[in-house]
Order: sequence, then structure tokens, then C-alpha cells
Amino acid sequence: MSELTQRLMSLVAILAVCGIAVSSVSLKHHYATSKTEYCDIGKSFDCDIVNRSEYSAIEGIPVALIGMLGYAALAGLATVYRERRETPALLFGGAAAGLAFALYLTYIEGHVLGVWCVLCLSSLALMATTTILAAVVWWSGRSE
Repeated sequence: MSELTQRLMSLVAILAVCGIAVSSVSLKHHYATSKTEYCDIGKSFDCDIVNRSEYSAIEGIPVALIGMLGYAALAGLATVYRERRETPALLFGGAAAGLAFALYLTYIEGHVLGVWCVLCLSSLALMATTTILAAVVWWSGRSE
């Protein structure tokens, strides 16, 4: 594994840990019983509305928990399993799936709920960056 690939894997791991942190805060707000001031920025931004909407869980599983597990899987691939031959493809596939899910949720925020969540948008940015880095890792691994 090249030095560039090792550095990119480390960056993916750092972003994944940041994603776990953002998702855990979102999960906390999902289960909160009272309204919070966090991310309540006028009519356009309100994390409480997003994190407590009917779209905040799938089959009873909070989307934020799904995010935490997804980020943990990416962190594991980028650290524990980084030396395996199939890891770059799995990392890119997992990140791309996470990005697709984040884009779907962003669509729900903007076009169904009509309100944005700063935590969700932060997670989207983390996942988009992770996907780009994973694509570079995967592509560079194909030429090695």
C-alpha cells in the first residue's frame, strides 16, 4: 500500500469518527423528550423537526443509529482491514451507499419536510468527502 493510500485511509478514518460523533448528537436529539434550542435557526433550520419526523426512523431504527453503524463500518475498513485486497472496493461501495442514503434524506428535508438540519447537512458533507477519498483510494489501488 502506497504512502498516499495510507494517508487517505487515515483521513477516511478521521472523517468516519467525526461522522459517528455527528450521528450520536443527532441520535440524542432523536430521543430527546423536550424541544431544544440546538439548531433552531428560524423557519429554515430546525434539527428537532427533522430528528423527530416520521422519516427519522426506518422500521423503528433511528436513521442516526444507522449512520453511526455505517460510519463505524467505514472506520473499520479504513483501519483494521485497510491491508486487505478487497478493502478499497468495499470502502468505496460503502461510502457511495452512505452518500446515496444521505442524499435521499437531504431530499426529504428540503422537499418533504421543508426544513434543514445542520447535523444532517454536516453528515452529508462528511459522507461526500469520504466518498471522494474512497474513490481515490479505490482508483489508485486499481493501478498498483
